[in-house]
Amino acid sequence: MRKTPPQRILVVMTRRLGDVLLVTPLIRSIKQAWPGADLDVLVIAGTEGFLLGNPDVSQLITVPQRPGWRRHLSLVARLLRRYDLAVAALPSDRAVLYAWLAGRVRIAPLNPVKGQRWKQRLLSAWVPFDNLATHTVRMNLQLTELLGITPVGKVVVSWQADDAASLLRKLPVEWLAMPYAVLHVYPKFTYKMWHAAGWSAVAQWLAGLGMRVVLTGSSAPDEMAYVADVCRQLPASALNMAGQLSLAENACLVRRARLYIGPDTALTHMAAALGVPTVALYGPSNPVKWSPWPKDFAPDANPFRLHGTQQVGNVMLVQGAGRGDGSCVPCFEEGCERDVGSFSDCLQHLTPQKVIAAAQTLLEASPPP
Repeated sequence: MRKTPPQRILVVMTRRLGDVLLVTPLIRSIKQAWPGADLDVLVIAGTEGFLLGNPDVSQLITVPQRPGWRRHLSLVARLLRRYDLAVAALPSDRAVLYAWLAGRVRIAPLNPVKGQRWKQRLLSAWVPFDNLATHTVRMNLQLTELLGITPVGKVVVSWQADDAASLLRKLPVEWLAMPYAVLHVYPKFTYKMWHAAGWSAVAQWLAGLGMRVVLTGSSAPDEMAYVADVCRQLPASALNMAGQLSLAENACLVRRARLYIGPDTALTHMAAALGVPTVALYGPSNPVKWSPWPKDFAPDANPFRLHGTQQVGNVMLVQGAGRGDGSCVPCFEEGCERDVGSFSDCLQHLTPQKVIAAAQTLLEASPPP
């Protein structure tokens, strides 16, 4: 490993939006260790939203999910040994190859199994990758051990003053003086979805507390249609902002909320990081690996256990109800039909009463200012 501080650093994260958010503690750790270094981040195009405005990042490099050969050649020319240090936060072939191209010193996590020796030869050092029993934030931060720097367990959510101002222009004036809850009803994949009847019951309960409800979502046509359908089943005062807000504007909306409720999705991770009382609805997903990271949680342990509804800090993780004795939850599978477009019984059988009880506990623990 280098004995002199690196001046140019590249972090590679070539997965989804939520993964990009969960690599920000590693980015913060590196930047705090070497504040004078230029730190660039390479991500898949469309996943960079959480890094826009991040003060730790000098430059964002985006690459298409499936780049053509011309784009590959252009990227090679841009990366080739331009960095003193390249950190791949994934064990994937693609991430490791990008790090190898870019860095004079190269580190990554690797699966310690047969067939990975070629990656070991490309790296200066590596740590064993644990995809089951180590939270993603902690897995990323294990790379700090190779660098000899202090891990920082802060998930960084960024926005700019213009984002807050533009959000206020989009909200009805009366919302500025009223408490509200954010409901994020649509995950990217069906197997993480709760049922519309549950969202309706929760919204009715919140309305009974004198709290407004706002729905969030992306501009994807299927998502907007689903959110609109759910909104029609909610109290008339509910506000549908799906497709109307940028990621940074969503952050500004969520950070002002009294409560956030959502499934295993990027916005739920964001709400937890912002310190908002967060109810996270989990079914087949492994909470040890993929739970939201509570605000100010120390990086020396996993926040959540594998089984059961549980609270850590500002996050209440509500686990779905499985078949029979419930021992199938979490199954780590993509729905009961083993397809991302299939439903998960554990979430379809999750009662609104259980979600309301979790929300009430969080609200009582964090009274309004």
